[in-house]
Amino acid sequence: MDELHLLHRVNADKITSLVTQVGDRWDTPTSYANWTVRELLNHLTAEQLWAPELLAGRSVEEIGDRFEGDLLGDDPLAAWRLAVESALAAFAEPGALERTVQFSDTPLTADQYLDQMVTDLALHSWDLATAIDADADLDPATVDRLLVEWTGRAEESLRGPMFTGPDEPPSPIDVSDEEEAQTRLLALFGRRA
Repeated sequence: MDELHLLHRVNADKITSLVTQVGDRWDTPTSYANWTVRELLNHLTAEQLWAPELLAGRSVEEIGDRFEGDLLGDDPLAAWRLAVESALAAFAEPGALERTVQFSDTPLTADQYLDQMVTDLALHSWDLATAIDADADLDPATVDRLLVEWTGRAEESLRGPMFTGPDEPPSPIDVSDEEEAQTRLLALFGRRA
């Protein structure tokens, strides 16, 4: 299993663990985009459901609005698990990372797309964890990779389709280079640890 596949699994597992801890806090606001915990998980579930479709060569237009609205139903954990397992399987198919996906107006290589998926999962795991007062530590290997990947270009990516919500995306926050790695990564994406 290569690094991106492993980080996809690690960060998806973190979300799964957090969802098992939500209890009755589905309507609790998160620090991101004025979303509730349920709305945030719905977004993450939709992102995972898009992956098999895009990797199969379907366009955004072909997929349409299939993944809009409430995707969680009466069992959010089961809906999340089904979605993430389908995405993990799609990215693990032989040759999947050599494909190109048409995401928005800009085609991405599948490994770029997976890198964005890992970023989305990691950042939103922090959003979810802080909303429910759970362990918000990110996977250190993920933090190290994403700092290298996004330093100097996070602001442009915050405007992309993966990182938007119902409000304007946050702007990067200036922090000292002396801050710990997780704090610096979160600041790149407008989150104050």
